[in-house]
Amino acid sequence: MTSGILLIAVLGGLVLVALIVGGLVVGIYNKLVTMRNRYKNAYAQIDVQLKRRYDLIPNLVETAKGYLKHESGTLQAVTEARNIAYAASKAAAANPGDAGAMKNLAAAETGLAGTLSRLMMVSEAYPDLKANQNMMQLTEELTSTENKISFARQAYNDSVMTYNTNREVFPSNLIAGMFNFAAAELFVVDKPEEKVAPKVSFS
Repeated sequence: MTSGILLIAVLGGLVLVALIVGGLVVGIYNKLVTMRNRYKNAYAQIDVQLKRRYDLIPNLVETAKGYLKHESGTLQAVTEARNIAYAASKAAAANPGDAGAMKNLAAAETGLAGTLSRLMMVSEAYPDLKANQNMMQLTEELTSTENKISFARQAYNDSVMTYNTNREVFPSNLIAGMFNFAAAELFVVDKPEEKVAPKVSFS
């Protein structure tokens, strides 16, 4: 009789432990899913602003083309850099958790920022272009968009940092490994000077 009660007590204890462990696993899994969705949503905000900038750049180039007849190489470089960045952004948007895609996007964005800065420097030598109403409006919109990208990128990086930290600490790291929660990549611009939005204002 005593052994039967003991067996029931042991089985009850095991069931209780299993329920506690199961609840812990489910809780950690759901938390990781929530954080992963958070950083993916944060990237979606970056993507909106990147698309806005990619739409502005061809208009900027087209406006400048009429004034910068001897700077076709610079204009071509901006167009090519824009196309490379656009392709990279599509790959990153498909899976913001893909480290390779995010690194390619960061590199492409650095290249695009560099060519845009060169275009603005060249444009300084053309007063008529600087005074062009369409050019002024486009550069103002581009500056605003750059600032929005910068804020959105910071929000994304904060979300990624929180997610990565949570998936690395014990016991979350066990659940993350069990269910393939891979580390997310920060969206970092490599060159220090590119951490500031390119100066594109003609004011």
